[in-house]
Amino acid sequence: MSNKKRVALLGSTGSIGTQALEVIKSHAEHFEVEVLTAQNNVDLLIQQALEFQPNAVVIANESHYATLKEALEPHFIKVYAGEQALAQVVEMDTIDVVLTALVGYSGLLPTISAINAGKQIALANKETLVVAGELITDLAKKKGVNIYPVDSEHSAIFQCLVGEFHNPIEKLILTASGGPFRGKDRSFLETVTKEQALKHPNWDMGAKITIDSASLMNKGLEVIEAKWLFGVRPAQIEVVVHPQSIIHSLVQFEDGSIKAQLGLPDMRIPIQFALTYPDRLVSEFPRFDFMQYPSLDFEKPDLETFKNLQLAFDALERGGNAPCVLNAANEVVVVAFLRDQVGFLEMSDIIAETMAAVDYVQSPKLEDFVATDKMARVKTEELIKINK
Repeated sequence: MSNKKRVALLGSTGSIGTQALEVIKSHAEHFEVEVLTAQNNVDLLIQQALEFQPNAVVIANESHYATLKEALEPHFIKVYAGEQALAQVVEMDTIDVVLTALVGYSGLLPTISAINAGKQIALANKETLVVAGELITDLAKKKGVNIYPVDSEHSAIFQCLVGEFHNPIEKLILTASGGPFRGKDRSFLETVTKEQALKHPNWDMGAKITIDSASLMNKGLEVIEAKWLFGVRPAQIEVVVHPQSIIHSLVQFEDGSIKAQLGLPDMRIPIQFALTYPDRLVSEFPRFDFMQYPSLDFEKPDLETFKNLQLAFDALERGGNAPCVLNAANEVVVVAFLRDQVGFLEMSDIIAETMAAVDYVQSPKLEDFVATDKMARVKTEELIKINK
């Protein structure tokens, strides 16, 4: 039998997915690709499947099934389609770890299925914990499943905690680049375009995450994710703007000591660490040089201008289904912004209105999260039409 770790990569055609395949390819002696999935990008999925020869592939958009099957059937690769297949394929006995790199709410049900099947999780889909953090963490404990964070900030915290798990955390400090509009005021933001918002100064990410970074919603979602990953109170989480994106996050302990994890902005590093923990494999990634960064800067986030971060803290404090509403509304307004249907500042206003309008559920079950997500999306769409 092979000693290679067999990976199911959900969202293989996205930014995280393609970089994860780079990591896997560079360490072919350690990893095998067992499953690849995509939402719509069937051409790239075919290309990846032919190169990595997985056991199975899934295309969530069923309209691409025939194209995928025709291309891969001669290569004895199993082909499935649809959201249900996506949730079922992670249960395969031949999978060791599931790397969830899906975007948004779509990652929730496949992650639940993988945890129920006892698979270890490398989590790049922060929305899973934003929407249903308590449900996911309780289920992981029950099933004895470890969740290894892939987000650079949470990976940094995790790395700082290695060897410190017995020491209580006093504070988590998440760093934020500030995005392309750091330091800009509301009058400037009233007229910004999606082209401007998509130009992140440090990171190469997909469109949705890049817009979230520009609005600071990405940092808000990471705050909520951090609460569930590391078992801290909202008051123990602080956000600091650090424009160079060299310090990825920090942990302060009860003796006042602070640990930080540093490195160049390269998502392959946290991806590789999540897949190889507790080991660190040799990499050819570019190295950080202090002489290239003679000074590092830090600022307070502007919560008045960038309201999304405050909305996320508010949702976390309220708990229940409030973060689920926040996430659903944000996913809808980001799509609307990318379609030029709402302005940059309008996104926060519409999210706040949706959060006020959707019924609050204090102790939601999975069916409550599903219903909340649907209700929040409908309400947000209504508000977008009203604001046109």
